[in-house]
Amino acid sequence: MLRARTLILGTAAGLMAISGAQAADLPVKAKAVEYVKVCSLYGAGFWYVPGTDTCMKIGGYLRVDTTFNGGPQGQPAWNGDLGQGNRYRDDFATRARMALTFDTRTSTEYGTVRTFMQADFQFSTLGGSTNNPNSVNGSLPVAGAQLLDTPGGGYVAVEYIFIQFAGFTFGKSASAYATPWQGFPGNNSSFLMGGQNTDTGVNNIQYTAQFGNGVSASIGLDDPVVWDRTAVYNLALPLNATLNSGNAYAGVRSPDVVGNVRVDQAWGLFQVSAAAHEVSASYNTLNTAGAPAGGVGLPGAAPTAASELSGHPDDSWGFATMVGVNIKNVPTGPGDDIKFDASYAKGATKYVIATSSASPSFAMFGGGGAFGAYQSIGFGATTDGVYLPVAAGGDGSLHLTESFGFRGALNHNWDPYWSTSFYGSYSAVRYDGTAKAFICANFTTPAKAVSANYVCNPDFNVSQLGAVTRWTPVKNLTFSAEFQWFHLDQKFQGTAVLGASAPKPAATYEFKDQDTFFLQLRAQRNF
Repeated sequence: MLRARTLILGTAAGLMAISGAQAADLPVKAKAVEYVKVCSLYGAGFWYVPGTDTCMKIGGYLRVDTTFNGGPQGQPAWNGDLGQGNRYRDDFATRARMALTFDTRTSTEYGTVRTFMQADFQFSTLGGSTNNPNSVNGSLPVAGAQLLDTPGGGYVAVEYIFIQFAGFTFGKSASAYATPWQGFPGNNSSFLMGGQNTDTGVNNIQYTAQFGNGVSASIGLDDPVVWDRTAVYNLALPLNATLNSGNAYAGVRSPDVVGNVRVDQAWGLFQVSAAAHEVSASYNTLNTAGAPAGGVGLPGAAPTAASELSGHPDDSWGFATMVGVNIKNVPTGPGDDIKFDASYAKGATKYVIATSSASPSFAMFGGGGAFGAYQSIGFGATTDGVYLPVAAGGDGSLHLTESFGFRGALNHNWDPYWSTSFYGSYSAVRYDGTAKAFICANFTTPAKAVSANYVCNPDFNVSQLGAVTRWTPVKNLTFSAEFQWFHLDQKFQGTAVLGASAPKPAATYEFKDQDTFFLQLRAQRNF
């Protein structure tokens, strides 16, 4: 009995020892995996950054454009080699872009702290629709971004990059002057004029106050150098055949002061915006002869040793104002809407003649009709102001340029897959009587051999009409086709001998209104 008990206890002790050894050999239990959690506070697509209370959303789009008879992004053939219609122009231009957006938000006792960035990775037709050596010249000290579009090249553009906190916005964002649709009431083209457009952002500081029931007000300070300026002409410098001269703007003295009051409700939106813009000229004496393309020398309107002694015009304040309206659920169909805005500016022409890049001046050539004319020509100079120094026979004062415009669109949904937008715009640029006299005295010289019926008038109007049809076969994938007609209504009359830019010859040209059109095809995938 004793022997049996000893055997049983010994066996049990051995089994316990073996079991303990096996347990010691087992791995330590792993910590639970911390999976990414959905953040429902700010809408679909947000998730918590692991280990924080910050929510993030990564999104963007991939877009491919082809524009026929125009420049990338739907630019009409309104100047340069496209406007001339010469052998250097490209009959079509392409662009591929991927936009990436990063949106982070954190709830605090002061409200939501938000950061946002959008970066565009782009590759376009080299030189922006021209192979002219005067434009595509790698030796130039400052080359355009599109000159980076070489094999394996391309470039990155920063659209928005800002912080929002307690009603304030700091960084590169849409201006407080802008409407929510910017320059896109219904168009795909980035070149619909008639009002302000900061869709790629402007450096600013702004504050927005919410009053409830959809009523808000914003005020901001915008850096005007990159976005809100066109040109200032010193009319002691020669005007070329298409009424352009070197830009005599001075350095920035003050930010643009901008703001809006907005009502945004279920029926739609109503907004009134205003801006103050300072216009400043550099000097009365400037370099009169520009350097040849790709060459070495002072550009037109560059300073000389006599500039500082010559003085300058007094600075002057211009302004702009805009009314924007969005009417939702119009009777044409479910989800249809109308968007339009009307603008007026004095000394702030970029608030009317606005695109997603610089404000254009216009120079277009067409078939001639007058006897003895080589071709017809139409042009319009876009400026914030002009001046003629006293030493050159002027009054030495800045004369601010006036402009006004209207643009709008009807957006119609045929069914869940097909939609069409019909849009249009009208813009006008006007010079006062003194400015016209100075401009015409500069432009009209005996060498131009003007005709007996010649009339000099630098005022001009531009009109645009277009339509976009979109097909969305699956969610977030859209194919579209856009057609736009552009009309330049210039005010010169008669004929003159003009030394147009090469390859155009120095010849007799008839002053005449001009027209052009483009077709743009686009595929876009949002994510």
